[in-house]
Amino acid sequence: MTKTILTCAITGSLTKPEMTPYLPITPVQIAESALKAADAGAAVVHLHVRHPDTGKPSMELDHYAEVFNFIKARNKELVINLTTGVGARFIPSENDPKIAAPGTSLCPPLRRVEHITALKPDICSLDLNTMNTANEVAINTPATIRVMAKVIRDAGVMPEIEIFDTGDLNLAKDLIKDGTLEGPGLYTFVMGVKYALNTDPETLMYMRNQLPPGAKWAAFGISRSAFPIVAQALLLGGGIRVGLEDNIYMEKGVLCESNAQQVERAKRIVQDLGGELASSNEVRQMLNLK
Repeated sequence: MTKTILTCAITGSLTKPEMTPYLPITPVQIAESALKAADAGAAVVHLHVRHPDTGKPSMELDHYAEVFNFIKARNKELVINLTTGVGARFIPSENDPKIAAPGTSLCPPLRRVEHITALKPDICSLDLNTMNTANEVAINTPATIRVMAKVIRDAGVMPEIEIFDTGDLNLAKDLIKDGTLEGPGLYTFVMGVKYALNTDPETLMYMRNQLPPGAKWAAFGISRSAFPIVAQALLLGGGIRVGLEDNIYMEKGVLCESNAQQVERAKRIVQDLGGELASSNEVRQMLNLK
């Protein structure tokens, strides 16, 4: 069995501070949580940032830089994956849906990748979804994706292609065909978001089988599906992801107290099923990172 890449998603943008007192908020808290997750077995950390005073999602370069530099000063091997997902949400006004309501984050694509150019992380996420999420819409048009993909490529950063539904993967294949993305690619399947991919084994197997030959992939589950998807992805040959971005519970009614706690459970699942986690340096070799 090939060693398994474990990513920890530290804080995200949709998990709210009022949901759990254990959510990292400040740049130092996010960085320290990432380092502890690495000590527990995570080879990759996926990072969002937040406004320290409010806990709301941030796109500020200073916040990204503080987290990035804090981690690099203490663990140079850890693979850093920065998000570019923030800035895609549109909330229509009730009386005029073409007018943005408060809470809308939709912004020009170049704004969403400024920190990628400045910091040049190992990996960054690239969302391909345009979809409903509750009363909001995530908007990632092909034109937006092409602009972001060029910036990511010019920065020498590997895009992690986020797949929420079957059409996203079809779009990825077209973007490879026209040269926007380099194939075969690195993909992550997001399982369990309402109105997107389901969490049953048949869905994950179908998605894996639709990938371009030679593609690297991982999957993660939202909330109650987090740890079941760890097992499913492992058995199907993919990487895994856990963390407070995706799930705040260890079991029903029991809050997770740290990202490291989720990493430790995921590691145990991998080992109990006969697998072994890859180190950060091994991940660099597996993905041809610097």
